[in-house]
Amino acid sequence: MSRTLYDLAYGRAGDKGNIANISVIARTSEAYQDLKMRLTAERVKAHLGDLAPGRVLRYELDNIEALNFVLYDALDGGATRSLRIDALGKSLPGALLCMEWD
Repeated sequence: MSRTLYDLAYGRAGDKGNIANISVIARTSEAYQDLKMRLTAERVKAHLGDLAPGRVLRYELDNIEALNFVLYDALDGGATRSLRIDALGKSLPGALLCMEWD
């Protein structure tokens, strides 16, 4: 049976201008260790493809067992300029949590 990132974590999104961020919060301490080791900025960028055209940076939040990914140029100009259906990037965590994880 295949797993997804959703089995290990849940997510939240935020935005500011043309920058989106995705927080990936581990469900357990063991899951957090796995996420820290394997969920890289490069892997997130590759999984999101065209939704993350710019730089992707990763920050570790050990105190709450979470990773925060900052996605530059991910909102097509931002909420007031974008013609995208999701100009604020609120669906990005859902897209990321669908990543296959084995």
